Amino acid sequence: MLKRDLYCGEVGENHLGKEVTLCGWVDRWRDHGGVIFIDLRDKTGISQVVFDPADKASSPEIVLQAAELRGEHVVAVKGKVRNRPAGMENAKIATGKIEVLITTLEVLNQAKTLPYPLHDDSPSAGQVDEMLRLKYRYLELRRPALQHNLDIRHRFLKSAREFYWNERFTEVETPILYKSTPEGARDYLVPSRVHPGQFYALPQSPQTLKQLCMIGGMDRYFQVARCFRDEDLRADRQPEFTQIDVEMSFIEEEEICTLHEKLMKKVVKDVLGVEVTTPFPRLSYDDAMNQYGSDKPDLRNSLKLIDLTEQGKKSTFQVFQSAIERGGILKAICFEEKEALTRKDLDTLPQQVAPFGAKGVSWIRIKAPGDWQAPQAKFFSDDLKKEMESKLPIKGPCMIFMVCDTPKVVHNALGHLRLEYGSKLGYQSKEQFNFLWVRDFPLFEYDAREKRLYAAHHPFTAPLGSDTEKFLKETSVEALSKVRARAYDLVLNGFEIGGGSIRIHRPEVQAKMFQALGMSEKEAQARFGFFLEALQYGTPPHGGIALGVDRIAMLLAGTDAIRDVIAFPKTQKASDLMADAPSDVDNAQLLELCLRVALPQPSEK
Repeated sequence: MLKRDLYCGEVGENHLGKEVTLCGWVDRWRDHGGVIFIDLRDKTGISQVVFDPADKASSPEIVLQAAELRGEHVVAVKGKVRNRPAGMENAKIATGKIEVLITTLEVLNQAKTLPYPLHDDSPSAGQVDEMLRLKYRYLELRRPALQHNLDIRHRFLKSAREFYWNERFTEVETPILYKSTPEGARDYLVPSRVHPGQFYALPQSPQTLKQLCMIGGMDRYFQVARCFRDEDLRADRQPEFTQIDVEMSFIEEEEICTLHEKLMKKVVKDVLGVEVTTPFPRLSYDDAMNQYGSDKPDLRNSLKLIDLTEQGKKSTFQVFQSAIERGGILKAICFEEKEALTRKDLDTLPQQVAPFGAKGVSWIRIKAPGDWQAPQAKFFSDDLKKEMESKLPIKGPCMIFMVCDTPKVVHNALGHLRLEYGSKLGYQSKEQFNFLWVRDFPLFEYDAREKRLYAAHHPFTAPLGSDTEKFLKETSVEALSKVRARAYDLVLNGFEIGGGSIRIHRPEVQAKMFQALGMSEKEAQARFGFFLEALQYGTPPHGGIALGVDRIAMLLAGTDAIRDVIAFPKTQKASDLMADAPSDVDNAQLLELCLRVALPQPSEK
């Protein structure tokens, strides 16, 4: 076999007159009057290679052999680099000024006809079903765009590792087979053959393990960790994912935030050559929700939510009055109609906010001061109109959307409309990277259906210092719901790309946390006894963060789906179509694990 001495994308004018050996795939094949032109492709790019029967360097046998080649055959070629004829250069590729006249050809493997075309300019390229692309993912990996995305992911992780090494972190690998320590999602369970009837769990994160590293005196730990969560999927979520997991001892929130601003500045510079401005803005959770209707606001969008609750009370609109009397709020977004919204646009507003629990959207088109065009205009006096207009950020003709309901419904609904219309109407800047920190989250979330508290972040997050006494003394759900956490999220362009907290390091505080979550002492010991015991042997104050590798790579690559930066992703039903997984296993394997399959019976109609 010919030994490659150069990659296809590396051949240039500095190689003119030199003999080179290339290996790769036949990307395109052309016969121009007996002269065979082949675009040879590898991961670095394309080189045009030529088989010319008129040139003594190319034997007739080689030209005949080249005539049999077809797309995606794997070949090795040797030949001399020369300039392309004048007027035949290709400015679209880096090797567009040269070609290689081939003297030796080896066909290393043939390829049968592909199930679909790989070239984006093929007439049927846009008609290829996404599921078919996932089934033949190894063919998709040949696409330059996907290889580019995976290279961005690689360079991101390389840059991050260099950063942590230089900051005196130790890279530590933690177990994949571990104990089930529920953190909000379902665990993937692994039955044990040597311990019949017992199970390992794949880690949702290495949370307790990295805290144990701090108890063990590691001081600064990081890991590029694989994590697993059995939950419903979205475009930016997979059942298995990668995070950069970090923990530090004797640390405060601000130090962690500052350190990771330096990290992101380095990563974006190293990967894309783009300068990022630091420090990043800081927002409290309450301010983020009140101003943007989201705990991960996209600050490229200049629209903000306006509180009109007091004005809603003064209106004669019964819908507003009733909702506010029940503890609801009235908020709005206001924008200049750069293009007038159609009646159809306005009629579809209720459908847009229905998934968030909102019963509807009230809209008002203000043509001039006091000149309101809207079904609800009659419920507002002239003085009230003036009062409301004084709170609007736009003084000229504008449109306002209002939602009146519980704070959660209002924020979620208007947060959605803010993004939808901010982008559509040009209120979103084209700035590439807009980072911010969101801090002081609630420590708990209340589940009205189960009538109990859940950890908003995870059960190892410490309460805010000023709220710690309240946390330790109070027992009521209402009081505990108001306790804030020493938690912080890193947000980029509307995506949460990292989340962390200062951890609980005192045993009595951790025990109270489990108690507040409804765990009995016996249950807490069964789930976390090893960790509660470890806390009693001298635990330093510590905290950390986990950065979502897939989401960050997605944003660096400029795509909107994490599947585009994962080599072998799964579908939204957590299936691997390429390998046909999950799949049945032999009964013998099940017997070794003391298992049998009992499928749920279909419900009787």
